[in-house]
Amino acid sequence: MVDKDLSHWLVVSDIDGTLNNKFRQLPKRNLEAINRFVVDCNGHFTLASGRNVQSMRKHYERLPIAGTPAVILNGAGVYDYSQEKMLYFNPINEHAMDLVFEIHKRFPMVEIEILTDKMIYTLNSRIFARVMVQADKLHYKNCKHPDEIPRKNWGKVIFLGMPDLIKAVRRYVAKLTDTKANFMSSSIASFEMLNEGVHKGSALMKIAEMYNIEQRYTAAIGDYFNDYDMLQTVGLPACCGQAPKAMHEIAKFHACHCNNGAVADLLEYIMNDYKE
Repeated sequence: MVDKDLSHWLVVSDIDGTLNNKFRQLPKRNLEAINRFVVDCNGHFTLASGRNVQSMRKHYERLPIAGTPAVILNGAGVYDYSQEKMLYFNPINEHAMDLVFEIHKRFPMVEIEILTDKMIYTLNSRIFARVMVQADKLHYKNCKHPDEIPRKNWGKVIFLGMPDLIKAVRRYVAKLTDTKANFMSSSIASFEMLNEGVHKGSALMKIAEMYNIEQRYTAAIGDYFNDYDMLQTVGLPACCGQAPKAMHEIAKFHACHCNNGAVADLLEYIMNDYKE
């Protein structure tokens, strides 16, 4: 028996610092709320992350959301785990690829991680890139020269390093014109690049189209600037309590800290209190 029919809703959550707490654990309250929203109310719920297919799998498969595609690589792709199939992929263009290697030459201490639809390549890997791929036991290839990296199907690129170095990279990029890429900050030690016009929100709307869901019935919750475009795209933008001030300024719903079940806060609001 359906508790309340919310089949016209699509809710999308970031993973780290949003769905999961700061210890990378899933609060029981979030799991219970997702189960009620999907199983009892027929709502559509999925994840949107900078992770690739392999890295997101364990987070996706522990939720009762089988069949609803997920947003991977911060919006570069939409993947259907039930069919093991990429439904949508928007790769980085040649011009932006050239810019990556230009940054590599200008900032030789920057570590670079290139995530394609199927593989991860690291360049100038020292500490940060190595930690990122080894933490989740991801398959990757460490390259010593840019020519070792195939120029095909780059989903996103991450520039990694000490905060002052990443600030310098951000300042350099900010001065460029016509980069044909979308740049975003994902932490004080990382700066990411996607194809022009690509972000979590653009991929989220691809999923909404698959289910004929209107934009006003889409909701998203995140905690940092790589979620900013996603929040600006949906009808009901939400952010976690610990999110930066700029995120709260564009949010229509302000959830609790991720440690206390921020996703549950949003879902309970939609299920119990939301009024158009």
